[in-house]
Amino acid sequence: MAHKVDFKEVSTVGLESSPVADALAGLRANEARYFKNKYDIDFTVEPASKAKKIVDRVKRILKEERDIVIASKPLEATTLNVTTEDGENIRWDHVFYESGLAINVLYTLNDNGKRAVGFKLSEGMEVPEELADKFKFARQKSKLAGTIRGSYFVIKNEY
Repeated sequence: MAHKVDFKEVSTVGLESSPVADALAGLRANEARYFKNKYDIDFTVEPASKAKKIVDRVKRILKEERDIVIASKPLEATTLNVTTEDGENIRWDHVFYESGLAINVLYTLNDNGKRAVGFKLSEGMEVPEELADKFKFARQKSKLAGTIRGSYFVIKNEY
């Protein structure tokens, strides 16, 4: 069942099987706060089993762009559609994995727009083997998520 992520009262609902559930919940809440503050959009997630289209799209982009296959089980996913003040139409896919990994795909639907894949690692998790040799991770502090390590790459093809 889909549920709105509350960034004021952080909950591990849907993420309980993760060994870093509290940190992953904080990371998810951090995303929810960003979208509420920046775009006034509620961040609603659903179980990955019900969001197969989103999970498959992210999986395809990772495989085709960088030959990456995420080993961890996806727990939750969402797609947010945003129209910016500049008239850009952005589809933002998010998948949260059992390992504590969160992946977002920013995909501007307008021609020549920004398109990138972002990786965020929950506090307390190791860098996944499938990403370790391919990316360097920068650190960022968050009141909700502690220390987040993140990296990204630009998408070159169309999806």
